[in-house]
Amino acid sequence: MQILDGRLVAQSVKDSLKLKVDALREKGKKTPHLAAVLVGNNGASETYVASKVKTCAEIGYQSTLIRFNADVEEQVLLQKIQELNADDNIDGILVQLPLPGQIAEEKVINTIAAEKDVDGFHPANIGKMIQGQPAYIPATPYGILLLLEHYKIETKGKHAVVIGRSNIVGRPISILLSQNTPVGNCTVTLCHSHTRNLKEICLQADIIVAALGKPEFLTADMVKDGTIVIDVGITRVEDTTKKKGYAIKGDVQYETVAPKCSYITPVPGGVGAMTIAALMQNTYLAATQ
Repeated sequence: MQILDGRLVAQSVKDSLKLKVDALREKGKKTPHLAAVLVGNNGASETYVASKVKTCAEIGYQSTLIRFNADVEEQVLLQKIQELNADDNIDGILVQLPLPGQIAEEKVINTIAAEKDVDGFHPANIGKMIQGQPAYIPATPYGILLLLEHYKIETKGKHAVVIGRSNIVGRPISILLSQNTPVGNCTVTLCHSHTRNLKEICLQADIIVAALGKPEFLTADMVKDGTIVIDVGITRVEDTTKKKGYAIKGDVQYETVAPKCSYITPVPGGVGAMTIAALMQNTYLAATQ
């Protein structure tokens, strides 16, 4: 069993981007600028955004953090996004999800200019991705591809089972793994809450992507020997033995599943780190295309 070390691969991506940014600066060119919008004070969202801003500084990007109270009116948020769209100094825009109930996520995603949509959620980018055209790929699926590519994992002809059908992870990664690309050419089964015989389907899988947001859902009896397991889940579970009062759990019961795998991602230190690296890659592309 080999651990797919997301932190190690993410650092490799960031180091490469830093060299490229240094080269831009030496030539007197503009460095990438990411605007992050945070609504409310959700603890997990605060952590994610802080990590993204910190990573920008590490690489040499400019970053702007824009905060709104949780009770902000939808129109005020949309107006700010339109201002960022019109600002030539801003290359990439991300609005941290989830958003409060009074704000329609779909409206927010559609308002971000497609060419600045470094999260890869805009319908224009999703459409291009489906057609195999150049596009900003959603950051978590893109991070998974970068991870598989780094470890030179052969995917061609393998049966990939994706558990979870969200627009952020499940659906995009199912499409990407099926495409005729170096990290693709899989036969893909997309499973969800209404899938029958899920255990039997998982036992047929060569690759399992667990992305449903239920802690330790995938157990050893659902995995055959030699499977490649990608754990996308990251949930705070109450744990009084921990200093913070909680533990971070993935969608995979790591202790029992890992011994059966050929490769597996840990949580934390797996896909989460790759998501931010992929976001930075998208931001560089937005700044230089």
